[in-house]
Amino acid sequence: MTKIRFLNRRLSTFMMPRQSTMLVLCLLIMSTLCGCALKPENSSDNRWVSLFNGKNLDGWKVKITGYDLNDNYGNTFRVEDGILKVSYENYDKFDGRFGHIFYDGTFSHYILRVEYRFVGEQCPGGPGWAFRNNGIMAHGQSAESMKKDQDFPDSIEVQMLGGNGTDERSTGNLCTPGTHVVMDSKLITQHCISSSSKTYHGDQWVTIELEVHGNEIIKHIIDGEVVLEYERPQLDDGTMLSEGSISLQAESHPTEFRKVEILLLEE
Repeated sequence: MTKIRFLNRRLSTFMMPRQSTMLVLCLLIMSTLCGCALKPENSSDNRWVSLFNGKNLDGWKVKITGYDLNDNYGNTFRVEDGILKVSYENYDKFDGRFGHIFYDGTFSHYILRVEYRFVGEQCPGGPGWAFRNNGIMAHGQSAESMKKDQDFPDSIEVQMLGGNGTDERSTGNLCTPGTHVVMDSKLITQHCISSSSKTYHGDQWVTIELEVHGNEIIKHIIDGEVVLEYERPQLDDGTMLSEGSISLQAESHPTEFRKVEILLLEE
């Protein structure tokens, strides 16, 4: 579009021979029709990388409380019809089996985009607070470093909450298992901070983004709107976190993910 505006200014400023004018106009029309002028080769859309291939769990590691790494108890994490599912159909009761599925690697500066929804009924025995509750963990410890009976990785959690059909219940909140953050120049030690998002009732798909800049600004974004912002993520002992693992939770309510993709940012 910049090229088009520039050429239009040149055409309006200088008198050009009719043949030259027609040639330029023809070139502009052809360029627009083929998309060359409107879609640069380095379009930002081309930089998004899907972490979930829609077929299987290749590239992911499973850790469930009380079980060894990659013991996917009850087939909790599975892929069906192109959807990554958290399922409890093989459970008699939840029994404290908190699960996480980790993507391989460590990440520092990025935007993570996830499309999710809650479905069905909560697993019997799941805690009351976990009704339509799940999360995305960032700047986390590795799956390998988690203890066998550890419930949650030390990490920053983008909490996903679904409405109960009546009450207001924001999503894209912040929870801090083993961590703290700084907001408005103050160290925040409380476990969860609510976002400014609206409530999403029912089984609708929700798009959530996490924009991470190392140990600096982190933003929670719901359907394109920033709903929470903070900085300086750190462990409880004050050790600053500039990078870490990315994982998805399983906290007792069936959840579906149809998109998990990342855009790496320059440091």
